[in-house]
Amino acid sequence: MRFSAESLLSALLEATPRPTVQAPRDARGLYGLVDHHGDLRYIGSTSSTDQTFYERIHQRHRTGSEGMSHYFSAMYNTGRMWRDRKDALTKADGDIAKALRNEFVVDHCRAVWFPLPDTEDIAQLEAEVLSLAPDHAIAWNRRRMQAYDEPVDLVEATLRRLGWGAREKAAIERQRLRFMSAMVRPVAAPAPKPAAIRQRHVTPFPEGPFRFFALDVETANNDRGSICQIGVACVRPDNSIETWVTYVDPQVDRWVFTYLHGISARTVQDAPTFAEVLPVLRDALNGATVYQHSGFDRSAVASACGNCGLAVPEWDWRDSVHVARAAWPELRGNGSHGLASLKQHLGLVFEHHDAGEDARAAAEVVLRAEGIQPVRKRPPVPTGRIAIVDDEDFDLIEDAGDTVMVVREPVAASMLPNAVPRQHAARHIGTTEITQGNINQSHIYLRSFFEKFPADAIGGSNRASVAQREIAVDWGGGAVVMTDLDGQKKFFRKRGWIREFFERHGVRAGDMVTVEEVAPYSYRVALQRRLS
Repeated sequence: MRFSAESLLSALLEATPRPTVQAPRDARGLYGLVDHHGDLRYIGSTSSTDQTFYERIHQRHRTGSEGMSHYFSAMYNTGRMWRDRKDALTKADGDIAKALRNEFVVDHCRAVWFPLPDTEDIAQLEAEVLSLAPDHAIAWNRRRMQAYDEPVDLVEATLRRLGWGAREKAAIERQRLRFMSAMVRPVAAPAPKPAAIRQRHVTPFPEGPFRFFALDVETANNDRGSICQIGVACVRPDNSIETWVTYVDPQVDRWVFTYLHGISARTVQDAPTFAEVLPVLRDALNGATVYQHSGFDRSAVASACGNCGLAVPEWDWRDSVHVARAAWPELRGNGSHGLASLKQHLGLVFEHHDAGEDARAAAEVVLRAEGIQPVRKRPPVPTGRIAIVDDEDFDLIEDAGDTVMVVREPVAASMLPNAVPRQHAARHIGTTEITQGNINQSHIYLRSFFEKFPADAIGGSNRASVAQREIAVDWGGGAVVMTDLDGQKKFFRKRGWIREFFERHGVRAGDMVTVEEVAPYSYRVALQRRLS
């Protein structure tokens, strides 16, 4: 099942607010914070795989430090609930005030949430939802709203429930007075008029006309929105290519991938921000076809827009990985269709992990493929026709755009680049029983016969340690899945297809799933019903 930003936003806006303590302890996804008036004010996500709704909402937003991105703590740091966490002299009183604030949130604030499977790109969906959300629903996001005045009557109701004595009440009254004092500022002399803020220069975009574009980005860290370089290859009607490149200041403190692309905080010191670059790109690419090599670049642009509170541009995105698959099917399982592999196969000359160079390479892939077969515009999918959407489960520093093959129109199975060969006799390699945990988490354990899979298709426990090769998995859907195997958890690493497999067959706990080898590195997964 795929989730649209529109449906997720509607679900959050229409959900019944519930106490923060009821937030699920075993699920992740999108959530919203609801104030003491009953209004949705903040939308966020549990983008970290280590964080559940309960931890993020009840243990962070409610009890976290008010100076951090813990929004219940920040918005109700007021009156008798106020503290200055950096003031050691008022720590004892401040801790009591914070405890009151925590209990106030329990009594009078609420939250909503929408669980999503781990296979979804939760950070990207959050960015898309934020770009559509009405202002009132994200008034707390990025501190666009001041903290509330103390809701005196509601605070009194919480104090009656707590039954606090004179010592605690004296402490929070001292905090109220300190809060009032902190809010009063002496009238200062008029400040000197600030110097004009310099608009950082954005490189002018080339003049068209152009047939299509290819876009590539580099990021500073694992946040897809931390774009530090953008390159656009502009293909003219005569197929010549002009490349536009700019550094971008992502305004982050953490740089992880400098070793890969050579870009650092020093490199982007005088570069424009993404918010300053986007208007140039929006004008230049409006209504145009924009290729990316894998789905990462599109999701990075959406995430960066979300970070800046900007609408995501509606460009006609295409994927040059799909073009390469159709043009050079022989590379499937033999180096694959990442840029590094295509560089060697096609004799392309470019410096990998430079946004301008990679964008040019993606454009050249499309041009080379056009010499083999036309690159046709994707038609709308008629009602009733199967359309499998890409599982954008990409590693930030890998070339591999080896996603699920998109089937947009009827194609003979023999024409699919990743079709499993049917001429080989199938060999049963194992049967596994499906548990309720498998169904809830969309995975299939292969433990009892894991050693029967090829060793070079078994990787580590995360996407940074993928295997050298992938296997093809035919699960009876509209497309064969290319994935490696998680050697620690002993299941298929890519799991976006498994939920649909379970739903399609109505799989229940106790059902058996068989795995057959139909050719080297090619497997078929099928349901074996338990006998009644």
